[in-house]
Amino acid sequence: LLPLLLLLPFAALLALVAARWSPLLALDRTLATAFHRTAVADPGLTRTNRIFSDWVWDPWTLRALLAVAVIALLCRRQWMLGCWVAATAALGTALQQTLKALVDRPRPVWPDPVDSAGYAAFPSGHAMTAAVAGGLALWLLRLYGARRAWRRAAAALIAVSVAGVGLTRVYLGVHWATDVLGGWLLGGAWVAVAALVYVRRYGTRHEARR
Repeated sequence: LLPLLLLLPFAALLALVAARWSPLLALDRTLATAFHRTAVADPGLTRTNRIFSDWVWDPWTLRALLAVAVIALLCRRQWMLGCWVAATAALGTALQQTLKALVDRPRPVWPDPVDSAGYAAFPSGHAMTAAVAGGLALWLLRLYGARRAWRRAAAALIAVSVAGVGLTRVYLGVHWATDVLGGWLLGGAWVAVAALVYVRRYGTRHEARR
């Protein structure tokens, strides 16, 4: 059910973005302009956003954290689960890059940019990577039976991080809001599908510990 709840809105959003639906473009432009004005007017806040976007929540930082998790799983001889997590992350990146090329949506352009980014805009790579990394982390905690308090704390931290990733990208003027929304939806759906297939094929957390 969860994959469908995420995939259907993503498919609708993808269709609207690909069709260049005017009301959606107007909404994106309004939001982007409001954020950009603040970014230009407050260099200190903009600098902070760049630090979080370019270092703390950078896709390569998140991929490095996933790599640590994969290594930990392999050290515990959880070969299939470790490979599954690695493949989910890698194929998610490939999917995101393929969609970017197919949709080929231009990024926002400003006469006074506060940051820069290359390649196409939709879906946001930062947002999707954050959703994939966060989703996989929560799934692994659940799979291994982590205490509810730990899962809740992790969920809160991940929610703040995933939201923060998206907001910084729009604030810095390198993505439209719907790019970020698309990245969140697709990343969440991708992890939900991967987790569902894994559990159906290889079993529950008790089997994962063997």
